[in-house]
Amino acid sequence: MKVLVTGGTSGLGHAMAAALAGAGASVALTGRSGRRAAEVAAQLPGGMGIGLDVRDESSVAKAVEEAWSLLGGIDMLVNNAGIGMRTVNPRFLTEPLGFWEVPPEGFRDVIETNLTGYFLVAREITPRMLAAGHGRIVNISMNHSTMNRAGFVPYGPSRAGAEALSRIMAADLAGTGITVNMLLPGAATMTGMLPAGHVPEGLAVIEPAVMGPPIVWLASEEAAGTHDQRIVAIEFGDWLRQFRSHRSGNSLR
Repeated sequence: MKVLVTGGTSGLGHAMAAALAGAGASVALTGRSGRRAAEVAAQLPGGMGIGLDVRDESSVAKAVEEAWSLLGGIDMLVNNAGIGMRTVNPRFLTEPLGFWEVPPEGFRDVIETNLTGYFLVAREITPRMLAAGHGRIVNISMNHSTMNRAGFVPYGPSRAGAEALSRIMAADLAGTGITVNMLLPGAATMTGMLPAGHVPEGLAVIEPAVMGPPIVWLASEEAAGTHDQRIVAIEFGDWLRQFRSHRSGNSLR
């Protein structure tokens, strides 16, 4: 399995890249800094690092071409690159801002990274996958409660938009041999998106490694043909048991 993981230098992306590499996949990971991406990738078995700014079409085209060449094709895209509320309001959990207080430039940056970035990378890779006759796309999402939470503009709308985009991508690609699925942690994760020293007491926080088992499964032979699923990592064991028992049934939500 040849996999491209965007935003793979830290957090969820790094956890997934490490899990995939550990399971034997050939992994190329990206980051805005090509040097940082190369340093992180060097720590993974056979890992490759590529500089990529998902907001920029030319950067996306160049990175996808490089990844395709280095890997000898791409079987799976993990659309993960994103930025959080800290970039707009470092104290978003303890001192949330009303949407009218959010600076437009901050709003645009989050939307362009978390939503437009998913579109641009998938748009660049999909024609190649269609020509190859197969491919898997996994878009990383978040809880619906996060999308609707007070003080979460623009992060909430960016993730809600990415989820809608995923559903439409799945509909557009139905029957093509390319699958589209969503994967989300299911709780706040210990990543750089959380404000250091400002996590409210009582907030459940999980480790990024929770994303490992489901992303490895999505890259597996058993997952071939799995399409239009929304998988919550902390519930993956129960989901997989149910999925196996209903394999021939309708799409689960």
